Amino acid sequence: MRRDEIPTPALLLDLDRFERNLARMAAHVRAAGKALRPHAKTHRCPEIARRQVAAGALGVACAKLGEAEVMAGAGVRGLLVTTEVVAPGAIARLVRLAGEAPDTMVVVDHPDNVRALGAAAAGAGVTLNALVDVHVGARRTGVEPGEPALALGRLVAGQRGLRLRGLQGYAGHCAHVTGWDARRQASRAAMAPLMETRAAFEKAGLPVEIVAGGSTGTFDIDVELDGLTELQSGSYCVMDLEYQRIGGRGGEALTDFEMALTVVATVVSTPGPDRAMVDAGLKAFSTDRPFPPEPVERPGITYGFAGDEHGRLAITDPSRAPRLGERIEFFPPHCDPTINLYDRIHVVRGDRVEAIWEIAARGRSD
Repeated sequence: MRRDEIPTPALLLDLDRFERNLARMAAHVRAAGKALRPHAKTHRCPEIARRQVAAGALGVACAKLGEAEVMAGAGVRGLLVTTEVVAPGAIARLVRLAGEAPDTMVVVDHPDNVRALGAAAAGAGVTLNALVDVHVGARRTGVEPGEPALALGRLVAGQRGLRLRGLQGYAGHCAHVTGWDARRQASRAAMAPLMETRAAFEKAGLPVEIVAGGSTGTFDIDVELDGLTELQSGSYCVMDLEYQRIGGRGGEALTDFEMALTVVATVVSTPGPDRAMVDAGLKAFSTDRPFPPEPVERPGITYGFAGDEHGRLAITDPSRAPRLGERIEFFPPHCDPTINLYDRIHVVRGDRVEAIWEIAARGRSD
């Protein structure tokens, strides 16, 4: 199949850019003496996960147990479930997963959950690897740093069915701070309690072989922390305009990684000189971020939502007005939820479609 034969709207991955992104992140963490366990919530695609591991990643992080089950079923190992698994049915599934993929890890932030996981694992004759999830300011999950985290770590270490591996601290509120210097300041402040908690664990003789955190926005900031062992950056492999806009170390745009992901649409109507319509609307792009106007390398038009199935192109340069039937590619504003709208991704190199990869963990809200 040629690129221009893909039915629209469709999700495209530029394989050359994607491969360069994997290589750049692998080289970055290697040079920093760190490891990488990229977050698969970005893509939910086992083939992408396999390629990340082949490029040097330890495995992948998964936001949900269901994602981890899909990845394990595809042969991916080194899985970390980054959200607490609490429901009894989910705990039973997690124990089964640990039996199939023994190096799978889970995070904990509450004593009751620790006891429930420990009892379930011991009853099944398996050992669950656990990280203490530490709150670092994002106001989501996590036990408070310092003594509360230390007490929880001691409880984990005392469970026959659990193996304490270390700590997780995700400062998601820092990932999109605009300006590299401001982002570095915010991330260093947020991660300081995690580093202090690591020191407390070491003093108490508790394992901290793993201290995980970081994002694409702070990929070149958090590696400065001696106590951090691995990054969880996810979006770097495909990128989106939201991340590009936050700014990099040397300029107004974060350009360390390339924009590898696009949505291709077809111009289905040209009703007037000032506008045209494409077949990609609310169902084709995530709506949690303001849609940026810039389609791929195409000045002279701006995009706006025009319903479930349509997007409206406002023509600002009549000399560049799109033709009926023309195909236009758009960078998504936010990659993770945009990918989650599709069942598959068309993988292209130049004008050729090299493969179609299933987004197999899509729909796994459990």
